[in-house]
This record gives sequence, structure tokens and C-alpha cells, in this order.
Amino acid sequence: MEQMPNMSFTTKHALQESVISPRFYTTDYKAIDALDIDKNGLRDEFEWVRAEFAHDYNRTHFRRNEEFLENFDDMPVRDLFVEFLERSCTAEFSGCILYAEMTKHLKDPTMRDIFKLMSRDEGRHAGFLNRTMGDLNVALDLSVLQKRKKYTFFKPKFIFYTVYLSEKIGYSRYINIYRHLEKNPQFIIHPIFKWFEQWCNDEYRHGEFFSMLMRSQPELLQGLNQRWIRFFLLAVYATMYLNDSRRVEFYRALGLDWRQYDQDVIRLCNEIATQVYPVTLPVDNPKFFQHLDACAEYDRKANELAAKGGPVAQAQAARLRAAIPLRLLALFRMPAQPTTEANKWPGLAGFPNYPGPGNYVRAVSAD
Repeated sequence: MEQMPNMSFTTKHALQESVISPRFYTTDYKAIDALDIDKNGLRDEFEWVRAEFAHDYNRTHFRRNEEFLENFDDMPVRDLFVEFLERSCTAEFSGCILYAEMTKHLKDPTMRDIFKLMSRDEGRHAGFLNRTMGDLNVALDLSVLQKRKKYTFFKPKFIFYTVYLSEKIGYSRYINIYRHLEKNPQFIIHPIFKWFEQWCNDEYRHGEFFSMLMRSQPELLQGLNQRWIRFFLLAVYATMYLNDSRRVEFYRALGLDWRQYDQDVIRLCNEIATQVYPVTLPVDNPKFFQHLDACAEYDRKANELAAKGGPVAQAQAARLRAAIPLRLLALFRMPAQPTTEANKWPGLAGFPNYPGPGNYVRAVSAD
């Protein structure tokens, strides 16, 4: 990678690519523009979603108070907290860019407006995180990320599967942290966690749109595409599990056991995904988390060996890393959990549901 002398360490770190790092995406915008969202009678539901996003529930939420101005130089796990902010900011900015590109390329006014409003939300999230990093004297140059970070091309259906899950697991992660800290305020290491409840509701709403988008194209949920659904479910869950297994001390500082936290998040996200996916992963099978635990242990030992250096240790580390995809393959081959009326996600309590044709009139700004 070409070096830029004035680039901050955090920006350089965010530019690095790995299997489990946040990615920027691009896709076939013409193919998405060609989608017919009228063919299954969901146009009015899309219009309702547009009105919900235009309502902008969190327009006044992301406003900092005096708590952000305190001195956090001696806060616990400061470096891991900064890394958490960096990864979160990069992921939010990734959504902002992708949705903004959709806005540029789509002709359907409803779809264009929805993506524009979601880009607004993600940009707001990224900006809030970036300002928090600035408080800690850490610089993350989002303009450099936009220009220099590698973009991964995904077909539209893969974008839908991936982004839907990223929005829903984002909700699941934030709400679990928020609820835990609400009950255990002594573990609030920084005030930003107090903003997580309404924040994660934005993520949930965005996921609702992608759920509707996939329902409008039912072929995306049928046949061999169910294998892709299972693949992306597993990819999202395994990525989070491996990432968090490397950050035990960060979650301990929040009063959380990373393993129990991740399993709670996966169970909730898997439950939510039944709202649209005809199959999900068998997370209640004890072997499911046994396989993920084995992957985390292989990763831990491989990293320890790699840190020692030397050809023998490197070879042992490589062998352990090669065992991870074998475990994931065993996970993928486990029988899927079919979605039924009995286990289908009923919706989030307190969230507005589509009220039927023509009954969704509301103000365009927050109350």
C-alpha cells in the first residue's frame, strides 16, 4: 500500500484488510435499479418505510453532553475501546457510502429516498463515533478511508443478505450492551454507551427495509439461495465470535463475559432473522457453539505461536488456522432450522408495524 506520511495510525489500521475486518462494498447498481418492487404488491409498504425513515426518530438524539468532555486518559482498556470505536466507525461509514451510491444510481423515487435517508443515519452514527475518537486525541480520516480502502464487489443478493444481517446483528450487539449496562452502571467506562438504545433502533429499522426488499423478490429466499442464506449467517456469526474472542479484556471491563455475550447476540439475531429467512442456523444444538469455541481456541493458540516467531511456531500456527475452516464447514453441514409459524419472529415490541394501505401518514420530522 502506498504510504501517506501524514496518515494517523488509526487511519492506517482501519485501511488494513483481513478476513474479519469491516469491509466497504460495491455492487451492480443497474441490477438493483431494475428490480420490480411492485410485482408482489409491496409498493405501499415501501412507501410506509420511506415515511418512517423520514420521520427521523433520532434527529435530536446524537447530541453530546458534558460527560464527553471528561478526561479519559486513564480509563480502563483505553486502547481496546479506541479499537472498538474505530471498527464501529468504519462499519457505519461503510453503510453510509454504500447507501449514498445507491441513491446516485437508482431511479425509483421511493427506493432512492429510502437509501438517502439510511445514508443520513449511518453518516450520523459514523460522525458521532469519530467525534468521540477525537475527544480521545485519536484521528480517523474518513475521507481517506473512502478514497483508499479496498471495495469488495458483491452481487445484489449478497449485498442484501450481508447488509440485512449486519444491521440486525448491530441491533443485537448494541441492545445487549445497553441492557447490561442499564442494570450495571458501574461498568459504564464511557458515556457513549448510554446512547446505544435509540441508536440500535436505527439499525433495526434499516434491517426491516432489507427484509422487505428480499420479500419483494421471493426468489432470493428459495431453492439454492437458502444455502447462501446459511453461508452468510455463519459468516457473520463466526466473524463476530473470532473478533470478540480476541478482546476478552474489553468485555470484562464492561462486566461481560465475551462468550456469553456473543452467544446471546447470536441467539437474538438468529431469532430476528426468522422474520424473512425460511431457514436459520441451529444455534440451540450444543454442537453449534462447541464448533465456534473450537475455532476461537485455534485462533488464540495460533496467535500465541505466531507471536513467538520461528519456522516451527509459524508452521504450527498455520496448521491451527487451517483447522478453522474445517470446523466452519462442519457447522455449515449441520441441519438448518426451518422457520415455522411457531418460531417466526413476531416483531419488536414498541416498534411501529405496517398499518395497512394508506394508513401511515405521519410528520416528516421528529416530535
